[in-house]
Amino acid sequence: MIPLADRFGRVATDLRVSLTDRCNLRCTYCMPEEGLAWLPREQQLTDDEVNRLIRISVETLGIEDVRFTGGEPLLRRGLVGIVRAAAQLEPRPRLMLTTNGIGLERLAGPLREAGLDRVNVSLDTLDPARFTALTRRDRLADVLRGLEAAAAAGLTPVKINTVLMRGINDDEAPALLRFALDHGYQLRFIEQMPLDAQHQWDRHTMVTADEILADLEPYGLLPDPVSRGTAPAETWLVPGHVDAAGEPARVGVIGSVTRPFCGDCDRTRLTADGQVRNCLFATAESDLRKLLREGASDDQLAEAWRVAMSGKRAGHGIDDPAFLQPARPMSAIGG
Repeated sequence: MIPLADRFGRVATDLRVSLTDRCNLRCTYCMPEEGLAWLPREQQLTDDEVNRLIRISVETLGIEDVRFTGGEPLLRRGLVGIVRAAAQLEPRPRLMLTTNGIGLERLAGPLREAGLDRVNVSLDTLDPARFTALTRRDRLADVLRGLEAAAAAGLTPVKINTVLMRGINDDEAPALLRFALDHGYQLRFIEQMPLDAQHQWDRHTMVTADEILADLEPYGLLPDPVSRGTAPAETWLVPGHVDAAGEPARVGVIGSVTRPFCGDCDRTRLTADGQVRNCLFATAESDLRKLLREGASDDQLAEAWRVAMSGKRAGHGIDDPAFLQPARPMSAIGG
């Protein structure tokens, strides 16, 4: 097996698979109110094509973790079947899903039965009015029920992803952590990144990791003795609390902008239309869909993937004056 290595010695073992660019929310920091021009169906990978590329990544390229993303992956009609196919691979990869939680109440059980291991649910506020203003949809109750269903189905630890925005929800960090602790969920705060479709991101208005941690000081957080490894989140223990499994409760901060972890990055990304991205902030992609549909062999596809990853840059370069925001927004890349 020849892995997905780059010239800096990093090896990709974590695959993020975007199953659709469509979403049923219109979050203000992600896309305009009217939505975006979605990919034509013929440009999207079919279920069989997705399954084949995941199989190659696991059996030939050493992928150990597969995370299904979007857009909103629960909108993919073939999602349960895709998860089931991935769960039957040898060696079996760990299977995760990142979702906004709408529809999870209905699908948590079938996804668990198909082989999904756990979920991350995006939740930026506990205030119904704020949720509606942020997402342009009145669906907070659906998200909360989705969280409950995921926990009941055994998709644990259930993690919550939260983006704080100055002047909008930056006062909610303590309340969100209290909510997570009370329900046995694991909370991850994520610095807002320059991946919005409107290209209006402003570093000066971003809530930083240091600010988030300062807001959580009343909890007396302690450094996590468990090594972070290649995980994107720095984690802290919350004294006096345990999670749903009885382990010490933890809270994480993903400081992608102010505390970059590029040197330990182990991720490779596949978009819904079959493009390999070697970095979330890459400005170039490698087309596997074209090779697939021209009859390429598994070995040829694997080699094209290796070549794509070999050119990965040392870092995302957000602090570089020459930094260019990717043309695709997050909804079209996958988290």
